Amino acid sequence: MIDWSAFVVVALVSLFSAAALVSLYSVGLRLLTVDDRSAVRTAAGYACFVVCALGVLFGIYLIVPALHS
Repeated sequence: MIDWSAFVVVALVSLFSAAALVSLYSVGLRLLTVDDRSAVRTAAGYACFVVCALGVLFGIYLIVPALHS
């Protein structure tokens, strides 16, 4: 029997995570491509990329069972 509530939870978390990662990446790009870049904007842009990369690595960790067995 299919557990539909678990399916809905996985679908919603996937949708939210994808939207969050795309948003973080686009904010990072926006912060790094403005004309008047300050040190704070540059650091914030790179911080967005780091958080995005950590999210991707965490997703890979969750998908690959050999990494957490």
